[in-house]
Amino acid sequence: MSGVLHIDKQGARHVLTLTRAEKMNALSAELVEALITALDEAEAQGARLIVLKGEGKNFSAGFDFGDWQAQSEGDLLLRFVRIETLLQRLAASPCLTVALAHGRNFGAGVDLFGACKWRISAPDATFRMPGLKFGLVLGTRRFAALVGAERARTVLEQAATFNAEEALRDGFASRLAEQQEWPEIEQQAAETAAALTDASRVQLYAALSLETPDADLARLVRSAAAPGLKDRVAAYLQAR
Repeated sequence: MSGVLHIDKQGARHVLTLTRAEKMNALSAELVEALITALDEAEAQGARLIVLKGEGKNFSAGFDFGDWQAQSEGDLLLRFVRIETLLQRLAASPCLTVALAHGRNFGAGVDLFGACKWRISAPDATFRMPGLKFGLVLGTRRFAALVGAERARTVLEQAATFNAEEALRDGFASRLAEQQEWPEIEQQAAETAAALTDASRVQLYAALSLETPDADLARLVRSAAAPGLKDRVAAYLQAR
């Protein structure tokens, strides 16, 4: 439990709620580390189901740029690497992972949604991934694995916003549901997570995985380590 993340443990179900509503649940360094720790603890404690959602008017606004000017390029690079670590940890989890998204979602917040096995979108949700506007390759391969390379190229070349209906059509969202339906979906997920033994579920997820963690991390680091990261971020923030 921390000031940025609420953890509700309900037996084998761990519900992680991002609680930076005043910042649209942007991913600060503290929140990223809290999420990684929560995932580690959930698995160590025998959780079968991990649910992620956001407090307030949206799921997550992505990378928190609040204090970026006070950080060095090395500091920013480390923060991006830790976000990639979080995404890989989530995508490779032996638990059934469920993301519940609503409102306007951006960047690494969209990637967080995409790293889960069940991706439930409220009809009002929108998604945008502008990282390539400042040269960052984060979550790109995973997005393409869900929607296809052609669709991913179209969306990412323009840093286009897409809505819930488009997310469902493209396979980025697995289901649309109003927020009042989410408790029922969580219960369905808990029943699904309990349908197999833990060992069988782990084997299933491993067999189906398309994760390429080393290549994904290398692409991210190469993109973020190019000199001038802070200049690129400044230009992006000025133009948005």
